[in-house]
Amino acid sequence: MEITDVRIFLRNEPKLKAYVSITFDGCFVVHNMRVIDGKNGLFVAMPSKKRKDGKHQDLAHPITAEMRQKIEDLVISKYKEALESAPSAASGETSQPKPAGESAPLPESEPEKKEDSGSSEISI
Repeated sequence: MEITDVRIFLRNEPKLKAYVSITFDGCFVVHNMRVIDGKNGLFVAMPSKKRKDGKHQDLAHPITAEMRQKIEDLVISKYKEALESAPSAASGETSQPKPAGESAPLPESEPEKKEDSGSSEISI
């Protein structure tokens, strides 16, 4: 499994430094990852939701330590590149998050369901 795209959306908040979307093999995307400035430096937080008991539970996460390290290394590297190429974001302008990456933004239209033979497939 290869990471084929990383999109960085810079933020200028005390701990939250960026939102991140990554694409695997050009066909599966994970949104709402975050670059966090923690006590021991930058780290990548997986998308999560808050449970009724107040704890957070990951919605998606790597199974192996090797994959987690691969994701974190690439995301933090791309985050640093985005900071260098977007000095205005580092100086406090965060009104519109801007992707920093090589590919074009995703279309804003929602997927349409195919209506043939009761299929549950979604075409994009």
